[in-house]
Amino acid sequence: MSGNNQRINIFPTRMALTTMKQKLKGAQTGHSLLKRKAEALTKRFRTITQKIDELKRKMGQVMQQASFSLAEVQYITGDISYQVQEASKTAQLRVRAKQENVSGVMLPVFEMYSEGGNAFEFTGLGRGGQQVQKAKEVYAKAVETLVELASLQTAFVILDEVIKATNRRVNAIEHVIIPRYENTIKYIISELDEQDREEFFRLKKVQGKKKDRAAAEEAQRLAVKAAAEEQGQEVPTMQAAHETGQLDMLDHDEEDIIF
Repeated sequence: MSGNNQRINIFPTRMALTTMKQKLKGAQTGHSLLKRKAEALTKRFRTITQKIDELKRKMGQVMQQASFSLAEVQYITGDISYQVQEASKTAQLRVRAKQENVSGVMLPVFEMYSEGGNAFEFTGLGRGGQQVQKAKEVYAKAVETLVELASLQTAFVILDEVIKATNRRVNAIEHVIIPRYENTIKYIISELDEQDREEFFRLKKVQGKKKDRAAAEEAQRLAVKAAAEEQGQEVPTMQAAHETGQLDMLDHDEEDIIF
């Protein structure tokens, strides 16, 4: 069987019916939880998408300011790349990562922080010191924006995969598992109803057979009584009629009906 007509092959008993109802309830609860999880993740996904769009627009402006600032420094002080390389022994701007729990999904969050002293403290001391400091601040802001953008894009990729997987599970439960359980429950109920009807019919036949036997016994008893009254004899009791063979309650040549 395929589609919504699928059901689980199971022997129809009341215990099986109870088990299937419990499984159906569990599937419905799981479907509800997964759907709410997917909705929460989708909401966060849209928020991240909006922030990424805003940051990319901001990134263009920041990088433009950084380029202009560097051009000013080079115009005033000339090429300072050698001085920067000599002053920079270790990275001053560093990035650390932490995790954020969003509906059971761990998303990485990157943060920029500064470590150590000012490596460019004496750069531009002769001339252009103000422009150098400005360029440094602008580029630090650009790096911070890049780190934030990297954090959001990483969360974007992770959420995209998790939302797809969650939606597949929601659809599988909604369109495959729950209908299968429901069809199995309907099948078990129909089979149990059929068994009840068969049992009722059997009991009705048994009751009918008992009534027929009781009627035959009563007819024989009346016949024996009438015969005894005609002959002027004492009406025999039921036990005496059995002992003398005058009354036979059951036809021994007739086989019992077994359903």
